[in-house]
Amino acid sequence: MADAYLGGEPLAEVVRSGFVESRHNGSVVVLGSDGEVTAWAGDVTGAIFPRSSNKPLQAVGLLRAGLRLTPPQLAVVAASHRGQPMHLRAVQHLLDEAGIAESALGCPPDYPLSEDARDELIRAGRGRERLFMNCSGKHAGMLRTAALNGWPLETYLNADHSVQLGIKATLEDLCAEKTATTGVDGCGAPLLALSLRGLATGIQRLVEAEAGTPERSTADAMRAHPELVSGDDEGGDDTRLMRAVPGLLVKSGAEGVLVAALPGVGAVALKIDDGGMRARVPVFVAALRRLGVSVDTEVEVAVNGGGGKVGVVRSIW
Repeated sequence: MADAYLGGEPLAEVVRSGFVESRHNGSVVVLGSDGEVTAWAGDVTGAIFPRSSNKPLQAVGLLRAGLRLTPPQLAVVAASHRGQPMHLRAVQHLLDEAGIAESALGCPPDYPLSEDARDELIRAGRGRERLFMNCSGKHAGMLRTAALNGWPLETYLNADHSVQLGIKATLEDLCAEKTATTGVDGCGAPLLALSLRGLATGIQRLVEAEAGTPERSTADAMRAHPELVSGDDEGGDDTRLMRAVPGLLVKSGAEGVLVAALPGVGAVALKIDDGGMRARVPVFVAALRRLGVSVDTEVEVAVNGGGGKVGVVRSIW
């Protein structure tokens, strides 16, 4: 079991008009193709809440419990979708196919993360709905797993429910460590704490698994349908990164977390201490370079002023 997280080191800085105006501390771990640590900064063995970066591992837990899905369905179960029409159709189909009512979703009502999707729904006279919440795919997967096994749907979010116990066992198996504690995620699901090293280990095992296994099936579905994992609008970092590097599996999480793995190359997991999201991608790209992988400049995080670019968020690690 991981100890308490001790905090990180300076990883990124925000440069405006040639002047450094902000810095972000955090922790990052890089695993080589053999799964061993090749580079790190900060505390990579203390426990953090990976937030939605746990979703690929949670999806594997559902498959191990007997759930069978098409690749697009599996991608949206592992997603933090942005509520675009393609996402809402996919989640609705997950529910309809199993005869599960939308009201069974335990995630809170919300607007889509995508501003365009949100504005369109508001213009259509719709408010916050459970379906629109970015974790609704994961919840639909949990509900389908419970229904498949004859487990109660009403209590599927309880930490001692069979769905959640199976997910916990899967995370501990794949990450090779005991979860440090269980909290409540923003969507209401149990949230399991892991170290960055454990998280990177778990995701690396997905991309290195044999074809047809729950692990590899999850990785393959996400990489084949990256637009369903986040979105194809401005906020879809996971989508852009997976499109930029063939074979790369990426899953970001709230509060500045990101994890990724590339078969035959290695894995990266990082946490930005202040929870800021803007520093994740520059630090991640720098970590990939340590594995000999370059990423297209389209993932650059710009600093704007007066309607144009005046600076950049850059890694200092």
